[in-house]
Amino acid sequence: MDKELLFKARLPEGEVEVPGLGTVRVRGLSRDEVLAAQKADNTADLERRMLAAGMVDPALTVAEAGRWQMASPAGELEPVTQKIRDLSGMGDDASKSGGEGAGDGAGSGVRDVPGAEAVDDGGPPPPRDEQ
Repeated sequence: MDKELLFKARLPEGEVEVPGLGTVRVRGLSRDEVLAAQKADNTADLERRMLAAGMVDPALTVAEAGRWQMASPAGELEPVTQKIRDLSGMGDDASKSGGEGAGDGAGSGVRDVPGAEAVDDGGPPPPRDEQ
C-alpha cells in the first residue's frame, strides 16, 4: 500500500435543499474535525462547528453558522447537519450497522466509558451466562 494514500482527503460531498432558500453543498467531516467539534460547550456550539467545517457552498465561519441559527426556523438546519453526519459516517445507519462509525447510538461513533465518578447503583448484578 502507498502510505501517501492515507494522507489524501477522501471526504464525500452532497447537496441539501433548504426550503425557500435553495440548495447548499456539504461534505463529510474528517476525523480531526469531528474530534474538534466534540470539544463544543453545548449543542448549539457543536452544531455551529459542524456547519463551519462541513459547509462547502456557501462556506460558513462559526460566527456565520451562529447567525444562521438565530435567523432560521427551528427545524431548518437539521437536514443539513444530518447530511454532514451521514457523509461523515456518523449517521443513524452507521451506528445501527455495526460497521464504520458504529458506537453507542449517540451518533458520534465514539463509545463513552464510565469515568472515575461511576458508582455501583446497588441494583442486582447482571445475569451470568451459564455454560
